[in-house]
Amino acid sequence: MWKMLPSRRRVTGKKNQPLAPGSQLFLECLEDRCVPGSIIDLGTLGGYNSYGWAINNSGLVIGDSYSFMFTGDHAYCYDSGSGTMTDLGTLAGMSGAFSEARGLNDLGQIVGASFTSDSTMHAFLFSNGTMTDLGTLGGTSSVAVAINNLGDVVGYAATVDGQNHAFIYSGGEMTDLGTLGGPTSWANAVNDAGVVVGASLTPLYQQHAFSYSCGVMTDLGTLGGFVSEAYAINNAGQVVGDAMTATYQIHAFLYDGGTMTDLGTLGGESSHAYGINSLGQVVGTAQTATGVYHAFLYSGGTMTDLNDQLPADSGWLVLTQANSINDSGQVVGTGVTLSGFTHAFVLYTNS
Repeated sequence: MWKMLPSRRRVTGKKNQPLAPGSQLFLECLEDRCVPGSIIDLGTLGGYNSYGWAINNSGLVIGDSYSFMFTGDHAYCYDSGSGTMTDLGTLAGMSGAFSEARGLNDLGQIVGASFTSDSTMHAFLFSNGTMTDLGTLGGTSSVAVAINNLGDVVGYAATVDGQNHAFIYSGGEMTDLGTLGGPTSWANAVNDAGVVVGASLTPLYQQHAFSYSCGVMTDLGTLGGFVSEAYAINNAGQVVGDAMTATYQIHAFLYDGGTMTDLGTLGGESSHAYGINSLGQVVGTAQTATGVYHAFLYSGGTMTDLNDQLPADSGWLVLTQANSINDSGQVVGTGVTLSGFTHAFVLYTNS
């Protein structure tokens, strides 16, 4: 069985009528330079919803959006400079039923997962206009989640016995990274030093965050509970994710220098950290005191609600989730528009 990332929530709005790509554009952009506090609604591929998963340092955004033409979600690449959303198609061609882009690097190479012509889910690499099937670990399915600037791809794939294992794809070869002793593992990110992070089941069937380097998978532990997952790592080796506390709440964490730090919440019970840039700025989603999930930025030891940076006439009801932040402070994520639609956004932060 294939699966998409288990903990990245999709907070959706209503489904009433399709919107054209970029139709809710709200941004002051001159020569690709964005005004702090402004926001782009990325629109859709002609369907109802869109989701934004990653942004690189050139401002390219990737994600997936529903397409009425092909009656399913398709991976896209959005150019913040031109305001153009491009359908990347599928491994079964442009008319295929499903694809999803999950990661990209600064060279514009994109990875994700797609149905093939026989309706199995396979990891792909999209480079120079071509989508390439990366295969599996001997099983039937695979999903690519991230790619570094050296072209190393990580994700998870089914083995011969049907279990999902984390992999790294490099030099045309997919390598099984193993587990922390349990049956399954999955990789979510890789930095330019080749350090991979993700999560694995332990021999006690507890899910723990891991880092993998030089052939060794290391358990990063938890915040006092028995569950954790790592979602992102920067080139300084700082890792972010979420973990259970001793009081059984899930909180965002920053792991640095062997120490896992609880980043807190926006006043509610839970939080999840999904992205970190080279400056150590962290983004994710957290519950407010009313229990609603809001996108957050954690910088300089403080978690702030990204909705507080929206202008009054932004056109958004709420920014629910931030998934990635580049070194210019541009944040990509998902929110709900005033019309009730779930759309991907790019916010140029005031940080």
